[in-house]
Amino acid sequence: MNIKVPPAVQANPFAILTKNDPDKLEQYLEFYNPMDKKGRYLPYDELRHRIANGLDHKLAWSLTKLSRIRQQAALLEMGEPAALCCYMLTPLIQKAVSEVDRNTTTASLEWISSKIGEKSQFEYLLKDLIEDESISSSQLEGAATTTQVAKDLIKRNRKPRSEDERMILGNYKMMLHAWDMRHQPLSLDLIRDLHKIGVEGIDDDAYAPGHFRKTNNVHVVSSDGEIVHTPPPCENLKTRLKSIVDWANFDHDKNDDSSYVHPLVKAIVLHFCIGYEHPFRDGNGRVARALFYWYMFKKDFSAFRYIAISVLLKKAPTKYGKSYLYTETDQMDLTYFIEYQSSIIIRAIGKFKEAYSQAALDIDSFNKWLFDSGLYSQLNDKQRVVFQVAKSGISIAFTIRSVERNLGCSYNTAAAVLNGLVALKLFRKSKEGRSWIYVMEEKDKIIKEWID
Repeated sequence: MNIKVPPAVQANPFAILTKNDPDKLEQYLEFYNPMDKKGRYLPYDELRHRIANGLDHKLAWSLTKLSRIRQQAALLEMGEPAALCCYMLTPLIQKAVSEVDRNTTTASLEWISSKIGEKSQFEYLLKDLIEDESISSSQLEGAATTTQVAKDLIKRNRKPRSEDERMILGNYKMMLHAWDMRHQPLSLDLIRDLHKIGVEGIDDDAYAPGHFRKTNNVHVVSSDGEIVHTPPPCENLKTRLKSIVDWANFDHDKNDDSSYVHPLVKAIVLHFCIGYEHPFRDGNGRVARALFYWYMFKKDFSAFRYIAISVLLKKAPTKYGKSYLYTETDQMDLTYFIEYQSSIIIRAIGKFKEAYSQAALDIDSFNKWLFDSGLYSQLNDKQRVVFQVAKSGISIAFTIRSVERNLGCSYNTAAAVLNGLVALKLFRKSKEGRSWIYVMEEKDKIIKEWID
């Protein structure tokens, strides 16, 4: 994960330019802009490739930095010695803020539910999506279990059989705790509790669940074994974390306009803080992402229960890591990290919107088929929900326990729902261990059986 560290910033680039290269003024002035012509907030590692031969890299970079500093807002101090972290509200970040405001509030969830028209179907979809972040966050940390196996682990509430499954179950419980604690202020105890719930029982000697590190022998290592980040020393760790906690708890909404920070930006910065400070021996990334969600929940963006950022982060872990490094190597300019997370959040919200839009379309076409075939009258409400979920591909395999949980009914009712679908030749079942697994028949076979 090698990156080119930015050169030292010249104190007065315009004076140097006027004195040494006045004939190249126009070329240099292209760099006196926070972003390039395509609107990208480029780190030096990428910008250097766009500096023409014959131009002084230090001078070009200094002009870019000067233009950025003039538009940046201060956030908080971090590290040791303390460094002031700043950011610039770029168009990409503003777009993410707009997407979040329009699509992820509790009110927007209620509107989506009314738009779909079948609340039970939408609730089943949400209960399936709620597991995605805990699973993908574990996979980002190295858990090798497939998503389908992980969903089965959670839905069937079975005991984990491996370290990977214990990691996924811990992450799931940690996300539930983040939701349950959304009305509480941030505290050192809450940070420790999230860590303990998330990692306890995986390898307690390695993780030290719920305990801040007391050693400086902790590093962030890339996939090829390179040390890419050494966190601040363990000495004064609690003091630094307390400062972060105080900043997170400060109500920027009620202060004057100059210090306002949108909740999305604060949540992303909180994510960065934990990753940067690395307060635990291991499991810091999971806690950092859980705290991002906790803050969004706290600010009433409840749709984030069903929006998984780690699904996308794990597809490009190098870019995720570089967004940390660009900030750390460029005078703690958090814009790089906030921009990258914003791009991920925009895509994640898009996938969430696609999921509920597809659910609405599937409901319309499925109901028409049910009505035209005459099968509709033979299915009760709960069977229609389960059958629709299976047909839309939201879930492939069902157990009595998973239906009991997702429909909020009794075990016997869930069993009757599934066995009734088998009797109608819409589902088939097979034994796996002690449990029956129910799977929808192929559509062609269903139609053939119905016609025959």
